[in-house]
Amino acid sequence: MSTNNFNTQIRKGLIEFCVLQIISRGKVYTTDIIEELHKSKIIVVEGTLYPLLNRLKSSNFVEYSWQESSQGPPRKYYILTKEGMEHLKDLHVSWVELDKAVNKIIKTKK
Repeated sequence: MSTNNFNTQIRKGLIEFCVLQIISRGKVYTTDIIEELHKSKIIVVEGTLYPLLNRLKSSNFVEYSWQESSQGPPRKYYILTKEGMEHLKDLHVSWVELDKAVNKIIKTKK
């Protein structure tokens, strides 16, 4: 596996966690999610994000509302549901455990 492929696979596995974390801060528009992911060097395109948001909606982890925009058509804003907050907490616990495990392996010397 190349380094680029490794980086891509790691990022793919973390996108849901990162998207839920961004949404947990309050109502958020899709473009804002993409911009924050890009700033964090997690490159995501709309073709990846929209199916994820639809899956999160189907799982009752997020819901959305339409709001009028002065810059064009109404915009869809996402928020976390109670179930979404619980799921995010579980993902956070998993992340912390995984981070500890990987760091333990990295720091282990022969």
